[in-house]
Amino acid sequence: MVESDEKLILGIESSCDETAAAVVAGGRRILSSIVASQISIHRKYGGVVPELASREHLRQIVPVVREAIEQAGIGLPDLDAIAVTKGPGLAGSLVVGVTYGKVLALSLGKPLIAVNHLEGHVHAVLLEAHTAGRAPALPAICLIVSGGHTILYGVKSRGDNGGAHFTYERIGGTRDDAAGEAYDKVARMLALGYPGGPVIDRLAAYGDPRAIRFAEPKMKENLYDFSFSGIKTAVLYHLRRNPEFQPEIETRQQALARGERSADALRALSTQPTLDLIASFQRAVVDNLVGRTLSAAEQQAVHTILVSGGVAANSELRRSFDAECTRRGIEVFFPSRHLSTDNAAMIAAAGYPRFVSGEFENFTLNAEANLPLA
Repeated sequence: MVESDEKLILGIESSCDETAAAVVAGGRRILSSIVASQISIHRKYGGVVPELASREHLRQIVPVVREAIEQAGIGLPDLDAIAVTKGPGLAGSLVVGVTYGKVLALSLGKPLIAVNHLEGHVHAVLLEAHTAGRAPALPAICLIVSGGHTILYGVKSRGDNGGAHFTYERIGGTRDDAAGEAYDKVARMLALGYPGGPVIDRLAAYGDPRAIRFAEPKMKENLYDFSFSGIKTAVLYHLRRNPEFQPEIETRQQALARGERSADALRALSTQPTLDLIASFQRAVVDNLVGRTLSAAEQQAVHTILVSGGVAANSELRRSFDAECTRRGIEVFFPSRHLSTDNAAMIAAAGYPRFVSGEFENFTLNAEANLPLA
C-alpha cells in the first residue's frame, strides 16, 4: 500500500548485463524489484559480450518495466518520476536504458532523473539500513566491489532529512582488474564456469586458505589503491609449474559442456590441491579488500564502513569484515545479497534526493560509459 505523501520513483538499470526495473516509495520502501539476468547468454564466452548485452536489453526492457509496475500494484500514471542509470557501464547497454527512460518520461509528462550507477550501489546499503531502522552514521568509507569496479570512497552527508544529498571523495581504486573480474578469470583457468565468484566462494570452504601464499601488492603512490592482476597471474604460474592440475581441468571442462555447473558437481571433480588453491586465492583477495578499506577508515578517522557491489555477496568477505570491524569498534553495513548485484531499486533510491531538490534532466540526456562519481 502506498502512503499519500510517498513519492513513487521508477528506477531503470541497464549498465551491464542485467535489465532491471523497480518502484521505490519515498526513497526507502521497495514496492517492486525485477531483474532479468543474462548469465546464460554470456556463460559460453566466459564474460559479458557488449553487443549481445545491448541486444538483450532491447528485448527485455519493456516486459521488465511492465512487470515492475504490476508488482508494485500501481499504474504508470501514478509514478512521480523516472530515474535511469546514466553511467558508468557499457555504452550500448546504457543507451538502451537511457533512451527508454527518456521516452517513458516524455510520454507520461514525468520528471527524468539521471543517476550514477556507483552512487546507486551506495544507496543499496542505505536503503536497507533505513528499512531496518539502523541508519549508518556518516561520514563513512564505502567499498564498491564488483566485476567492473573496485573503488573506495569517502561518503559524507550534506543534508539531514529524507532527501539528504551525499558527497563523495575517491580515496583509491584498482589499478588493473576489478576483484570480480579476477574471480571470473581464475574460474576460467580452473574450468569452474561463469560467473566465477559464487562457485569460488562455495568451493573455498573446502580448501586450506593458507596453503599457498600470494604476495600482497605494494602500492607506492596511493596506499589505498588495489591490484588483482598479480594475484590472478600468480594462479596462472602456479598451474603452469604444476601440470598435474591439467587433467582435472579438462574433466571439469567436459562437465561444464554437459551442463554440470553446480558447486557440488565441480567439487566432486576437484582434488584437494585445487580446493586449497581456490581457498588461497580467495583469502588473498579478501585480505586485500578488507585491509585497505580498514586502513582508509582509520586514516579518515571514521567509524562506519559500507560495502556494496556484486562481490559484497561473498560470504568470506562478509565474515572477514564483520570480524575485523567488531574488533576495531567500527560498524559495517552490507546490502542483502539480492541488492548487492546490479538492480534498479538502488537507482530509484539514489534518484530520490534529486527528485526532492528538483534536479531533473532534459531530454537531451546521454549515456556516459566512463561517468565518474568523484
